Amino acid sequence: MTLAANDLLEVESLQGKVSEAEWDARVELAAAFRIAVSRDWNKSTANHMTARVPDQPECFLMNAADFAWDEVTASNLLKLDMDGNVVSDTDRKPRPAGLNFHSALQRERDHINCTVHIHPGAGVVVSAWEEGLQFFDQGSCGVYGQVAYHDYEGLAQEADEAPRILNDLGDKYTLIMRNHGLLSVGRTVPEAIAYMDRLVNACAIQERVLATSQATPRPLSEQICKITAAQMSKRAGNKPLGDVEFQASFRRQLREDPSFTH
Repeated sequence: MTLAANDLLEVESLQGKVSEAEWDARVELAAAFRIAVSRDWNKSTANHMTARVPDQPECFLMNAADFAWDEVTASNLLKLDMDGNVVSDTDRKPRPAGLNFHSALQRERDHINCTVHIHPGAGVVVSAWEEGLQFFDQGSCGVYGQVAYHDYEGLAQEADEAPRILNDLGDKYTLIMRNHGLLSVGRTVPEAIAYMDRLVNACAIQERVLATSQATPRPLSEQICKITAAQMSKRAGNKPLGDVEFQASFRRQLREDPSFTH
């Protein structure tokens, strides 16, 4: 079946038809998808992000299965309840594997308001290393002590895997899903994006360092990682990370292609 581009993209705007809090959350999450595309995290219809609806905390927003990430807009995001039922006025659905554990994270961890799951090349490479993530530079220390691991079990669509993902994540903000990809969570959308950015960059540095056969890799010592991570944590305080960088990226997306605000 041939599907014209306009058939997918001409979705009626929900601005003024949902609460102001929900609309703002929709615009912010749609921006996050476009920011992810600009960073080459994903350009397909696969993978997911979710954000809790601020004035309906029993519901969350998520991308539909038939939109590529650079097609996501505020109005074509789905709204679902914590059991994974689509409550938006649409026939579109999310992908079942993503829905399985994203809905569990939103349902079981009420401090988590955003989840991000992607399969970036460098992240998949590191996920296939038995040793996992290694720390080679200052930037990677931004996720030191915040990386958990989950063994691959096949497509993550089985209901009984979701509790194991939750258990493996624990109280950390990032999860390397072995032989699969990366997951980050946050108290805000900017925080989840910030943690994913740090994790993706750390994986990319590791991939490049270990591909350099003409030199001996020099990872940071555990002591230095702890010191640097503590310095970063003290600087941030207890506030969610990433807001300033996210706002700068948001403004860039507005300048380059404001269609996500539809």
